[in-house]
This record gives sequence, structure tokens and C-alpha cells, in this order.
Amino acid sequence: MDYKYNDEKNSLKNEIKDIVDLILADYGHDRDIDKMDIFNQPDRDAVKDIVIKLIRIIYPGYYRDKVYKSYNDSNRIAIVIEDVIYNLQKQIAIAFRHSEDYEETSEETLDCGARRITHEFFKQIPKIREYVDTDVQACYDGDPAAYSKEEIILSYPGLFATTVNRIAHELYLLKVPLIPRIMTEYAHSKTGIDIHPGATMGKYLMIDHGTGIVIGETSIIGEHVKIYQGVTIGGLSTRGGQALKGSKRHPTIEDDVTIYSGASILGGETVIGKGSVIGANAFITSSVPAASRVSMKNN
Repeated sequence: MDYKYNDEKNSLKNEIKDIVDLILADYGHDRDIDKMDIFNQPDRDAVKDIVIKLIRIIYPGYYRDKVYKSYNDSNRIAIVIEDVIYNLQKQIAIAFRHSEDYEETSEETLDCGARRITHEFFKQIPKIREYVDTDVQACYDGDPAAYSKEEIILSYPGLFATTVNRIAHELYLLKVPLIPRIMTEYAHSKTGIDIHPGATMGKYLMIDHGTGIVIGETSIIGEHVKIYQGVTIGGLSTRGGQALKGSKRHPTIEDDVTIYSGASILGGETVIGKGSVIGANAFITSSVPAASRVSMKNN
């Protein structure tokens, strides 16, 4: 019996070795998916941790920190800010290796560039907080089911998604590769709300319920806009692929517009005029004048 057991054990080892060798050999094709240098890519978990800490900085009295404890609130926040500065700078330096602007540059140059960008980003935190404060107000004013702003900050997925996007958008404007998209995809995974970091969003934005919303990279959204679940603000066609990069592919939504659930608004030349209301499940591929009411016609 022992001989049989040993034979089976050796056979299993050989079979596993063959499988390992097969997969390792498959990495030798020099494809994009064959890269093995994990330290040459931003750390997704580290970026997620940065997002969580930035949200604590934006809402200093709402999220408990299990690591940093201080009886002085200013000291507590200062520690978190310094932590994020250090770790964000580190991740940006890694991300810069994927930028044409930093090809063939030294580690010292990467570090200097990352330091400068990180400091520029943190100088935008008051602006981000100004916009976020208006989003909280818009959610409170627009939702009769909201009993307090605390409830909105701590539980509304739409506010979480817009807050992360406002963070990521500033990094996008500073031309940081990869990291802004990792941030918004983290918010997407938590909320079901997919907002590209390139999207420009005005003050007093309310995303109600939110699940299934898609907002494309070149979208421009004005102030006092309310968007319900399942809305797509997207491109009319992606057949052109990479040839469309850099073009205005997504709609412009002017101020005081309400877009109800399931509506699709598509195309870079499409403008939804100020004060318009777009009804549920509407499909729009051309501009709508100001103060319009668009709805699906019942058969």
C-alpha cells in the first residue's frame, strides 16, 4: 500500500510540475499580459487605501481611523495628510513610468515630478471640498427621504461616487496616468456608478440611487443637475476606437437639468439645454433646446 501511495504522490507532483511549466512557458510570448514586474505597476490596494484616507480628509468628522489616534483633531488629520502625501507621491512615481513625458528618465526625475504633482494636487483639496459640500446640499435639498446630511455623507452611494470622482478628476487634470482610473473604478465596484475621471462636473450635482449610471470621459455636466439610476451619458459610437481619443465624444448637460432613470444621452455634439427634463428611458442623440421636456411616447 505504501508503494502505491508513494507512486500516486510522485505522479501528482509531476503533473503539477508540468502544469506550472506549461503556464510559465506561456509567459514567454512578450505580450502585454505577460509582464511580470509587479513593482513597475501602481499598487491597486495602496491606491484604494489612499482614496479611503482622502475621504477622511474631505469629511474629517465622519470616518473613524483605526490606525491613527490623537486627542487633538488637527494633529489627527495632519498625520493622515502626511501619510497620504508620502504614499500618493510613491504611487505617482511608479505610474509615471507609463507616461511618454517620463520615458527614459531617472528615478530622481520621477520622484521630483511625483513630488511636484502631489503637492499641486493637495493644494486643490479646498476646491474639492467646496464642490463636495454643494453635492451634499443638493442631495439633501433634492431627496425628501433624506433626514440629515449626516445620513447622506455616511450612506449615499451617489455622493461617494461623486466625491471619489472629484478627487480623481484633479489628478486627471494633472496628467497622472492610471491612478485616477483605478480610483474611479474602485468607486464603480462599490456603487455600480461608472464615472470616468475625465468627466467635468459642476457644483450641486445629485446622483439619486445611482446604480447603473455611466458618464463618459469628455462629458460636461453643469450645475444643479440631478441624475437618476441607469442613466448613460455616453459616446454615440466607439467603432473608431483609438482614433477617437482626444475628441469630444460625450454630451454636454447644461445647468438645472434633471435626467430620469434609464435615459441614454449620446454623442459629443449633443447638448441638453438649461432647465430641461429628460424622462425615463428616453434615447437622445441630438441636442435639446433649453427648458425642454423629453419623454417616451406610449404606444
